[in-house]
Amino acid sequence: MIVLLTALVGAFAMTARVEHMQGQVLARGMNAQAAARAGLEYALHRLAQSDPRVQWQPDGRPYEWEYAGAQVQVRIVAEGGKVDLNHADATLLAGLLRVLGSDPGEATRLAGAIIDWRDPDSLSQPAGGAENADYAAAGRAYGAKDAEFESIAELEQVLGFTPELYAKIAPHVTVYSRSPRPDPAFAAAPVLDAMGMDGERIVAGRGVVDPATGLPMAGGGASPGLGGGSAAGGTYSIDSRAQLADGRRSLLRAVVLTNPPVGPGPAYTTLYWEEGASPR
Repeated sequence: MIVLLTALVGAFAMTARVEHMQGQVLARGMNAQAAARAGLEYALHRLAQSDPRVQWQPDGRPYEWEYAGAQVQVRIVAEGGKVDLNHADATLLAGLLRVLGSDPGEATRLAGAIIDWRDPDSLSQPAGGAENADYAAAGRAYGAKDAEFESIAELEQVLGFTPELYAKIAPHVTVYSRSPRPDPAFAAAPVLDAMGMDGERIVAGRGVVDPATGLPMAGGGASPGLGGGSAAGGTYSIDSRAQLADGRRSLLRAVVLTNPPVGPGPAYTTLYWEEGASPR
């Protein structure tokens, strides 16, 4: 009886300890997720500021913030600074693909395949593309969509795109701006290069500001007319990463549409949401 009772008590103690550890892991995960969510909310607050000295810019630069003991890093990108898959022409699409490492011939074919995916006709682009017959020849029964992209993830279905190429282009394309040309004030260096600009110089110049006004310094490398978040439109990609003191991390990626501040209601509408956590 003593041996049996000892075994039962030991099993109970071990079960209780395991459940306690599981509870701690879940609690830390929730704390990290809450900090990442707070980073998104705070980013939208800073975007809405009228004073350029405190306003955060939606051009992809990192911002550091501390919340309840967690270190939070936030990046905001205006969707208007990206290449819209449904409205950009083949020249811009091919230019972006070349900047990202595709050779000119491949870039032209892939750009044509993007156009053929979204246009309603069954005619391939003159410089190459992909319609139903091309998909069938490649063993893909679904064929070209012949309708607009609903998400950038559809690129993975476009003939010729690999997971590696998709990973390169995904941060620079959108389906939300509905503009044929990205806004250079908020575009990343590869997008600026695809537009025929000096992307590296322009991006470097965004960090050179007059401490009195918070605006880009003359000669700092920014293009004329590059302004603050108020001109970026209302749709943003936000990447918020939180790390607790014990090393627990959480990542939140979202695309949100800000709502006008009129009357009661949510401050933004969620268009895309992805979050995750890791112990280290």
